[in-house]
Amino acid sequence: MARYLRPTTLDEALALRAQAGGTPLTPLAGGTDVYPVRTHRSAWFQPFDRDMLDLGAVPELSGIQHGATGTRIGAGTTWSAIAEAALPPAFDALKHASRQVGGVQIQNRGTIGGNLCNASPAADGVPPLLALDAEVELASRRGRRRLPLSAFVLGNRRTALAPDEILVAIQIPAQSTDARSAFLKLGARAYLVISIASVAAVIATDDTGQVTAARIAVGACSAAPQRLGTLEARLIGQPAGDLAALVEPEDLAALAPIDDVRASAAYRRDAAIVLVRRALAQLAEGSMEVAA
Repeated sequence: MARYLRPTTLDEALALRAQAGGTPLTPLAGGTDVYPVRTHRSAWFQPFDRDMLDLGAVPELSGIQHGATGTRIGAGTTWSAIAEAALPPAFDALKHASRQVGGVQIQNRGTIGGNLCNASPAADGVPPLLALDAEVELASRRGRRRLPLSAFVLGNRRTALAPDEILVAIQIPAQSTDARSAFLKLGARAYLVISIASVAAVIATDDTGQVTAARIAVGACSAAPQRLGTLEARLIGQPAGDLAALVEPEDLAALAPIDDVRASAAYRRDAAIVLVRRALAQLAEGSMEVAA
């Protein structure tokens, strides 16, 4: 019979994780990914007898701390909490994405850590965090380690999380006070939909309106969301008002979109180009307003 474990401290949770050994022990936060899978398997008479490690009562995993050196978001922090947090404009893309994760009920339960560990190619939380240069903090009885988010999410439902580890927090370095961000998502409808393509961009400009930093990430167009490094480098030093016109199809060559029930690979690639241009145009308008 499956066990249901509910630790109340991080040390207790890590001890239980370490003791699991070869027995699958599924971490549970908001449950918005785990329970649909369980229901689907039950409907088709498939077993789902995993031991559950409920992390919802571990206070160390929740909360947002924002300071001069950066921002720490606990892995158990809900999307609603992120959307309502007082954070600089560089985090607007993340806050916007938080209101695109399912409906309000899902946002009230679902957690940022669960979104990352689920590692869906279309996860709305990953592109904004990539554009913020986020790292993940992982803990086990062996100690703690930090990884760039790009090295943590490895592909479709694959992460670098070791069997005895728990994702504790997301660490985001301090952002420029001039940075602005945007998140755009394309789906079959406006809300309650899995992304066909998504884009997050963070742009910083100087007093003359020239770009000093650019970070752009695309989701749902590869096994894991990806940054557009070539385009980012080319935007540095450019006038903010001209950014959208600089985007070329070759800038998205590293993406590997697939055909599925939501869209064809060709459509996804075209949509991603349009979304990147729209995001940059949106940010350019904001940057010019600030500079004026």
